[in-house]
Amino acid sequence: MELWDLYDQNRIPLGKTLHRGQPVPEGCFFTAVSIWVVNDHGEILLTLRAPEKKSWAGYWENSGGAVQAGETPLQAAVRELQEETGIHATQNELHFIGTDRWCEGFMDVFLCHKTVPLEKIVLQPTETADAKWVSLEQFHAMCRQGVVAQPIVDRFETFSPQILDFITTCKKT
Repeated sequence: MELWDLYDQNRIPLGKTLHRGQPVPEGCFFTAVSIWVVNDHGEILLTLRAPEKKSWAGYWENSGGAVQAGETPLQAAVRELQEETGIHATQNELHFIGTDRWCEGFMDVFLCHKTVPLEKIVLQPTETADAKWVSLEQFHAMCRQGVVAQPIVDRFETFSPQILDFITTCKKT
């Protein structure tokens, strides 16, 4: 059973944990990570949420998930990327760009430059059902079509300057 460390509104540890799936107590928050992977073509890696997911099943997203008890956000980002896609990244390959706060927690956002053929992506059963590389234009079109999970769309908008700069630096001409 997965455990999460709990924090107060200022991200000060409360010395308490929560089992995944339990409601987050009022006044408590947990930490999660979001990883935007960009390849040499300036494309973004998206994964399709498995149909059995409780929220946003069947919607496209980027990799991410909750930070487990005792884990740093950077360690969680490495783990989540590996679990959901089979992509191994070192901590030095992940670039922290900021934290987004939502009703239940803190979302630490990372960027990663990796070029991995789709046939090398290893999907995590019950988490990811498909994967694809999309151009920025394709991503925006998918957002307009409503097939990208809304929290992902919102997070992209929040961090778009950093993500767009990163796409430009990753793109090989």
